[in-house]
Amino acid sequence: MFGGIISRYVFRQLWAPFAVNLFFFTFIFLMTQLLQLTDLIVNHQLGLLLVGRMIIYTMPFFLQFIIPMSVMMAILLTLMRMSSDNEILALKAAGISIVRLLPPIFSFALISCLATALIAIWGLPHGRMAARRLIYQVASSSLDAAIKPRVFIDSFDRVVLYINQVAPGSGVLKDIFIEDRRRSDVVTTVVAPRGVLVTDPRDRAVILRLFDGQIHQVDIDRQMATAVSFHTYDVRLDMKQHLHDPAGGPKDEEEMSLGELRDYLRNATRKDAQYYLTLMEWHKKFALPVACLALALVSTALGIQTRRSKPAHAIGLGLGFFLLYYLMLSAGWVFGEAGVYPPLIGMWLPNAVSAGIGIILLSRKVKEKPLPSFGGRLKVRDLLRFFRKPHSGGGSGRGC
Repeated sequence: MFGGIISRYVFRQLWAPFAVNLFFFTFIFLMTQLLQLTDLIVNHQLGLLLVGRMIIYTMPFFLQFIIPMSVMMAILLTLMRMSSDNEILALKAAGISIVRLLPPIFSFALISCLATALIAIWGLPHGRMAARRLIYQVASSSLDAAIKPRVFIDSFDRVVLYINQVAPGSGVLKDIFIEDRRRSDVVTTVVAPRGVLVTDPRDRAVILRLFDGQIHQVDIDRQMATAVSFHTYDVRLDMKQHLHDPAGGPKDEEEMSLGELRDYLRNATRKDAQYYLTLMEWHKKFALPVACLALALVSTALGIQTRRSKPAHAIGLGLGFFLLYYLMLSAGWVFGEAGVYPPLIGMWLPNAVSAGIGIILLSRKVKEKPLPSFGGRLKVRDLLRFFRKPHSGGGSGRGC
């Protein structure tokens, strides 16, 4: 009965710091996209509603990293708060082992693991496809998102477009310059004083209708140059591949469902860079959720203290270990993409290392053996002394 009360108490205490950390890290990740969001609002004149939808669609990508980090920090802060309030010491004085704290902690980590798995397996592909669909709709129905005056625009396939001015209200383009390299042997340059844009979403193309301009063509093979004047001339601008209709066309690995990833890996005829990217994405969908459990082991061992610890110390420890985890994951992604070693190792090695460190530290904590001091100056000989097995028996040595 007493154990049930303690388990419920610890389980409830974990959720408040988890929510705070989830909000904080989400805010930090969004700040990395601040310039892009500002560009969408100011330069492309997109409404806040569309920008908000774009943020929601991209959140699954960030959450699959944020949730494991928040789990680690929540466990660290909760256990260090209990240590600071002498609750851990009181439990030990009452004869209650710290092992009794593990069920609520790992129940919390398991729930977070399942939530991360749902986001990685279902949320990320749907979010990516919804974001692509939104980009395509904006680019097809509102060319203000792609056409900006006095900027060289390369949003179209092998065509560079420059517009000096866009007349407000009418949408008439003035002083237009186009460089067309869709033919490998001919470079076409078109200049016109004015033009208008006509979109055709079904053909995924933009028709630029020019008036009273000139066409200059240079044939590289024949070493010939021609110039032609026109009264009306239509230029078809095909959208780049990343703006193709989401209803068809190939998907990248992050847009594939679990079944599509499996089918691609089964039917792949050669192991090229795309194959390794897809294989890493397959393993990442499982490795990142399991990181909640692996990092929970480390944070539990570090959080259970019998002395008072400052919250800043917990934050530093948590961020340090998560940085180590992320560096190993990034290295695994780079080497796995290059085929240096199997993606299975690259994606799962960070979990194995984190879980191994957590098990070693936690077993020492359960046996009341001291942990190394991660604060202040840490010497190499201190680490070697910590991982070396203690001498058995009553051999002679220096007195305390």
